[in-house]
Amino acid sequence: MQYVLTEHARDVLEKRRIETAWVERALTAPEATEADPVDPELEHRLARIPEFGHRVLRVILNVGRTPPRVVTAFFDRRRSEP
Repeated sequence: MQYVLTEHARDVLEKRRIETAWVERALTAPEATEADPVDPELEHRLARIPEFGHRVLRVILNVGRTPPRVVTAFFDRRRSEP
């Protein structure tokens, strides 16, 4: 899947020690997908990351752009399952 990382996304991936391969896993093979509650152009993709203690990675993607843009990513502490 082709995508673009926003500057914010690049910054948070580095600060939060999130590997690009994990983001790509969530983008291409998410275990769950959710619509954003506020912005219809945003989509949340969730994937459990075994290499990071099986925590759930949430990647927020702007699907209204071509190519889609990764807005942010974080390990969702509220979720134990996607």
